[in-house]
Amino acid sequence: MKHWAPPSGGALKDVMPSAVAALQVAGFDNVLSLDRTDRVVVLLVDGLGVVPLDSALSRADLHLPTLEAGRGTGRVITSPFPSTTPAGLASLGTGLSTGCHGLVGASFVLPETGRVLWPLSWRDDPHPTAVQPEPTVLEDAAAAGVQVTSISPRAYEKSGLTRAVLRGGEYVGADSFGERVGQTARALGRSARSLTYVYWGDLDKTGHVHGVDSVEWRAELELVDLLIRRIVEVAPTGTTVLVTADHGMLDTAAHDRFEIDDDRDLHLSVTHIAGEPRVRHLYTRPGAADDVATAWKAALGNRATILGREEAVAEGLFGEVDPDLADRIGDVVVVARGSTVLASQSVDARSSALVGQHGAVTKDELAIPLLQWRA
Repeated sequence: MKHWAPPSGGALKDVMPSAVAALQVAGFDNVLSLDRTDRVVVLLVDGLGVVPLDSALSRADLHLPTLEAGRGTGRVITSPFPSTTPAGLASLGTGLSTGCHGLVGASFVLPETGRVLWPLSWRDDPHPTAVQPEPTVLEDAAAAGVQVTSISPRAYEKSGLTRAVLRGGEYVGADSFGERVGQTARALGRSARSLTYVYWGDLDKTGHVHGVDSVEWRAELELVDLLIRRIVEVAPTGTTVLVTADHGMLDTAAHDRFEIDDDRDLHLSVTHIAGEPRVRHLYTRPGAADDVATAWKAALGNRATILGREEAVAEGLFGEVDPDLADRIGDVVVVARGSTVLASQSVDARSSALVGQHGAVTKDELAIPLLQWRA
């Protein structure tokens, strides 16, 4: 299937390995050709897509001097598929494709348990390192003598997602804007060789509720601009500050919603429906995948692309795929086209009702920035 790709290459999974390579740690590929440095800050702004960012930068009524300067010298890279937070953070933290870290969506069936795993609300069951046992880039950097610090909300420290894909180094809880800036300054002052990861989630929350073409989203973007400026200002001279995102976002309307629960034929021989409103994983009874795919194609027409698991893997949607993890992918994968929302009251009613959506393969969802400043 046709999906957007950046003209110059580069992906979210390359950011952390390139940052650690720039710190002159052996064994990491500097795919993004970052300059050598002693300190790196990686700020991930959840939901900061290139398409709405460029739209905002073209407006005369917004004050975005830091982002404007960074966008002028930055580049466009791609988020993983599905273009959703669990897959994005996992690719950032491990340096692996979705098919190799195995967090294949906002929800998916874990075959060894037979249950649907929701990474964003995951705690201890199943154990995070059992689900994602590969070492993270943060772990490897810390083992090489780099001071590694993660600065994120306190509530996320013990989450299953953090422990699965962002473990390594020290976790510092910081909830507010001021705490995020202050803890970044402290982390950078503790060592002459450091990697500091900072997460900011408010832009994504605002985009989901109000849309990326909204006064609220643009106001939050101005706060992001200030956050970047303050981090650059508190950083010691010579520090590299990188800003990226886990995915982009597009706005949807009520007429975009296709209620998959309203058609009983779509549920025949389906044991679990997972994923998110823009990408659905369908897990079927043995031997029923072809019939299920046919039913969904008939119902959705040109509103979605429907692929069997083997087709999706062959298309490279999930990147390189570890054969041991392939059965986490649905027997049938349904990828929304245009601005279609594959809504479900039984699976994820709240997410299905949101204005801002992501997960599929449009430029709005996959195109993310990689912006760079030198303090």
